[in-house]
Amino acid sequence: MNNTPVRIETIPEKKLVGKRMTMSFSNFAIAELWRGFVPLLKHIKERTSSDMISLAIYQPGHFESFTPSNEFEKWAAVEVSDFNAVPQELEAFILPGGLYAVFDYKGLNTDNSIFQYIYGTWLSNSGYVLDNRPHFEVLGEKYRNNDPDSEEEIWIPVKESSAI
Repeated sequence: MNNTPVRIETIPEKKLVGKRMTMSFSNFAIAELWRGFVPLLKHIKERTSSDMISLAIYQPGHFESFTPSNEFEKWAAVEVSDFNAVPQELEAFILPGGLYAVFDYKGLNTDNSIFQYIYGTWLSNSGYVLDNRPHFEVLGEKYRNNDPDSEEEIWIPVKESSAI
């Protein structure tokens, strides 16, 4: 797993429209979240691409004192150019801009070894630390749910360790 390509990117803030749920890794209701979101996609105007975004907002210290029962907010979303026509069943969210480590991942979306590598190996050897901003995955045209050939981008918010 240590040959996983990574790049460091700075992005501007992004406007997202989506649906959110509170969950934990021990009560991971991601399928339920997406089942509630996908039928509403056709009602979202001003989309900037066909990509979907799976976003997580963790509390400060979530990973330092990690347990599978720690709750976080999970979003199923898409990027939009403005918030002029947000469907009533959905919410607007502004993703703050900033520095991200971006991992190109190919494999099953149920295989957590990439995250174990990122948080357990890569981060401690990178010169970066986690920043308290949302984490997200970009599910583009090569993403296939439950397919070992699926591809996605994993975006981890970071800051230089000297910036602490």
